[in-house]
Amino acid sequence: MDRLQAFEILFLIGRIIVGGYFLMAAFNHFTKTGMMAGYAQSKRTPAPKLAVLGTGVLLLLGGASFLLGYHPTIGTGLLILFLLGVSFRIHAFWLVSDPMGRMNEQAHFGKNIVMIGFLLMTLMISRPWYMSLR
Repeated sequence: MDRLQAFEILFLIGRIIVGGYFLMAAFNHFTKTGMMAGYAQSKRTPAPKLAVLGTGVLLLLGGASFLLGYHPTIGTGLLILFLLGVSFRIHAFWLVSDPMGRMNEQAHFGKNIVMIGFLLMTLMISRPWYMSLR
């Protein structure tokens, strides 16, 4: 196996991990809608159930796009859209007065911002991706 093949395999493994993460999050949005809508409502999200289902669609399409390499630029955009919305609406740690709650929301906010950075970096990877549908 040459060096390029090794990098392609590692990139594919990374795509499986990242795409799987977002697909699992989508699954949770669809199977735990009531619980998540309650949390979204506590954060004053308008139409919380619809918001949870809508963001589940963003996660599903974006995660599948990333995993399969099918139009990954569009999928990346969908995931960034999701992360921006949820970071500033749901994980607005600066609005939380309880120290433990604030720390929890700050950790989630930071994780989401890091994922946005990662997703932006993937836009620089030449297309088509190794073992992708397009």
